[in-house]
Amino acid sequence: MFDFLRRGRDGGTEAVGEVKASATGRIVAWPSGGRVAWSPRDTVSLTKTGFSGNPVGFRAVKLIAEAAAALPVLLQDKARRYETHPVLSLMARPNAGQGRAELLEALFGQLLLTGNAYVEAVGLEGLPVELHVLRSDRMSLVPGPDGWPTAYEYRVGGKVHRFNVAEGLSPVCHIRSFHPQDDHYGLSPMQAAATAVDVHNAASRWSKALLDNAARPSGAIVYKGGDGQAHLSADQYDRLLTEMESQHQGARNAGRPMLLEGGLDWKPMGFSPSDMEFQKTKEAAAREIATAFGVPPMMLGIPGDATYANYQEANRAFYRLTVLPLAQRVTGALAAWLSDLSGEEIELRPDPDQIPALAVEREAQWRRIGAADFLTDAEKRSLLGLPSLEMGEGDDAE
Repeated sequence: MFDFLRRGRDGGTEAVGEVKASATGRIVAWPSGGRVAWSPRDTVSLTKTGFSGNPVGFRAVKLIAEAAAALPVLLQDKARRYETHPVLSLMARPNAGQGRAELLEALFGQLLLTGNAYVEAVGLEGLPVELHVLRSDRMSLVPGPDGWPTAYEYRVGGKVHRFNVAEGLSPVCHIRSFHPQDDHYGLSPMQAAATAVDVHNAASRWSKALLDNAARPSGAIVYKGGDGQAHLSADQYDRLLTEMESQHQGARNAGRPMLLEGGLDWKPMGFSPSDMEFQKTKEAAAREIATAFGVPPMMLGIPGDATYANYQEANRAFYRLTVLPLAQRVTGALAAWLSDLSGEEIELRPDPDQIPALAVEREAQWRRIGAADFLTDAEKRSLLGLPSLEMGEGDDAE
């Protein structure tokens, strides 16, 4: 144990209190002490192939990021919930070019694509003036000998800006997903779905090549040879071609029966068993991508999924198991960081009562807790995630 000192707002130092350090911190990070710990995955290439170049990955990321960014956010402390607050004003207009939805969508998108998300605070004298989301592929972490970050380096076009975080308050909030084999960077769903993305992209390229080079027609007209002729004459061929174009092509002629003269026979063509199996492989890869991101395949239009009985159940599971935990994780990290910067303990969290997909569950929870006569009003409010009653608001308030 030791007394931790941090830089005060007047330029001096102030004691934060007696804290404990991990016994394994020096051992874990000592081999890379003072050097940049690069991400083990090429996030640029993975983003191009899995997001920009894959419709399933693109839609999964957009669906989660947009849904999480659209959730109403609550601000409260232990005593009350705030309708107006400087933090709410900052979140509503984080910078001159973005609103709350744009900033949070970029933040969730970076976390889903790279496993890491970085938010920069402009102005550290109290509450920040602006918030900016930084690209994860441009950021690298510099660990110290004790295992904790000493700086973040942001590289753009050969230029490097260094954010020092070893002393004082950190101007960067680093949010990362769990990674079992990396002490500094998170593991993204895109990395877990990388193999399925490669399979899906390869199947799409194969289908495109089939259309370009060896696409099968719907059928063929075979001349068996009649009246001693081995093949059609030029006039017969031209007349047959003209009749096919005018009488049997286009939506207007769909389903019209074909009249074939002697010697002509129609042979329909379809996909071979290997072609059909290849299509199933592509659909299986699409389901694996959706599973990695936590999106029910039904919501992405992927056929063959029977996990949920209907779209409503799939949508409820999507919010309960994917969107809400992600939003709670991010808003909790932002609240802790902003609390350190402002010196005021606050709590930011999404409001589940305003999520239409969870209305049925929340209504049942309110009814069940409200009917529990053995609970006090304060206990009921705590179970529902509400702050304690203020003075004079209830019988339990003193």
